[in-house]
Amino acid sequence: MKFILIFTCALSVTNVSYAAIEPEVAYILNTFFFIFCGILVMFMALGFAMLEAGFVRKKNTSAILLKNIALYSIAGIMFYFVGYSLMYVDVGSYIGSFNGVFYSPTSEELALLNGAENVELIAGTGYSAPSDWFFQMVFCATAISIVSGACAERIKVWPFMIFAGIMTGIIYPIFGSWTWGGGWLAEMGFSDFAGSTIVHSVGGWAALTGCLILGARKGKYSLDGKVNPIAGANMPLATLGTFILWFGWFGFNGGSQLAMGSALDVLAISIVVVNTNIAACGGVVVAIILSQIMFKKIDLTIALNGAIAGLVAITAGPDLQNHFVSMIIGGVGGALSTFAIPLMDKFKIDDVVGAIPAHLIAGIWGTLAVGIFGGGSIVTQLVGVLAAGILVVPLSAIFFLILKGTVGLRISEEDEAIGMDSAELTTEAYPEFK
Repeated sequence: MKFILIFTCALSVTNVSYAAIEPEVAYILNTFFFIFCGILVMFMALGFAMLEAGFVRKKNTSAILLKNIALYSIAGIMFYFVGYSLMYVDVGSYIGSFNGVFYSPTSEELALLNGAENVELIAGTGYSAPSDWFFQMVFCATAISIVSGACAERIKVWPFMIFAGIMTGIIYPIFGSWTWGGGWLAEMGFSDFAGSTIVHSVGGWAALTGCLILGARKGKYSLDGKVNPIAGANMPLATLGTFILWFGWFGFNGGSQLAMGSALDVLAISIVVVNTNIAACGGVVVAIILSQIMFKKIDLTIALNGAIAGLVAITAGPDLQNHFVSMIIGGVGGALSTFAIPLMDKFKIDDVVGAIPAHLIAGIWGTLAVGIFGGGSIVTQLVGVLAAGILVVPLSAIFFLILKGTVGLRISEEDEAIGMDSAELTTEAYPEFK
C-alpha cells in the first residue's frame, strides 16, 4: 500500500504542468542575484589588495593598499559619472553616448519609490537598473586592479590614481561598448561570457604598457642579463588574497548568467560555478607540476598565479557543459602563465605580481578557447583579442606618457630605496621593522 501511494504521488508530480514564474518574482530574484554576485565581485577587491600586499616588499605595503582602496573608489565614481553611459547607453558601433551620464534609476523605478502602485511597469524589465549598474561597476574596478599589481613598487600614487580614472571612465567602457554594450564586436558574434578579454585582457594590456613605460625596479635585472628575484614580504597574505579571489570569482562568472528567474537559469549558474572551480584547480595543479620541472622545486607564487590564470582562462566560456574541457582550459591557462614568467624576464618586463601572464596571456587563451571548444568562430574571437590590444595599448601609452611628461610617473631612485610608504605616505605598514 505504501509503495502504491509513493508511486501514485510520483506519477502525479511528473504530470504536473508548472506555471511560468510571475514577472514580479523574476524581477525580485534577478535583482537579488545581481546584488549578491556584485557583492562577491566587490569582495575580490580585498583579494587583489591582499595578493598585492603579499607580493610587494614590506616598505611598499601601505602604498599598494592605498592604491587598491583608491582605485575601487575612483572606479565607482567614474563609472557613475560617465563610464556606464559610454558602455551601455545608446551604443552605436563604437561607443555609447553621454545621455546617461550621472547614472540614476529609471523614471518608473523612482515613481514606484514615491508611491506608485503599478509595479508591473518595472517588473517587466527583469531586474532593477541600480542592481545592474552595481554589478557592472565592480567589473570595471577589477580591470584597473590588474594594473595596480603589475606596476607596483615604482609608480607614483597620484599619477596612478589619475590613470585609474582614465581607465575606468574611458578606456574600459569604450571596449565594453564594443562587446557587452552591443557594438561592432557583438554584432560580429564575439563571445566573452564574463570577461576573459573584456575585463582581464583589457587590464592586462594596460598593465603591460605601464610596465614597459615605467621600466623594471632597480636591481631586478643586472647589466649582464642576470635576473635577481625580488621576494614578496608576506606569502600567507598573498595566499589569502588568492583564495578570496577564487571565492569571489563564483560571483564574477556565476553572476554573468544575468538571471536566476527560471530553472534553466539556475541550472546554467550551477554549471558555471562548477566549471569555474574545476578550471582553477587545473591551473594550480599544472602550475605546480611545471614549477617542479622547470625550477627543480615548487614555487608557491607560481601555484598562486596558476589559480588566477585558470580562473581567467575559463571566464570567457564557463557555460560549457563539459566539465573536463573546463579543467583542460584552466590547466592550459596555468601552463601558459608559468611559461610566460621566464619569457617576461628575458625581455626585462618587471611585473611584480605576475598579472600579465595570469590576466593577459590566460585571458587571450580563454577567449580563443571559446572558438575551439565553445562552438564560436575562432576568427571572430581572434579579432576581439586583437581589437582589445589595438585600443588599449595606444590609449594607455598616450596617457601614461602624458603623466610621465607632466607630473612624473615613476618615483626617484632614493624613494624607491626607502620605500613608497615613507616616500609618499604618512603610514608605514611595518614601522617596527625599519
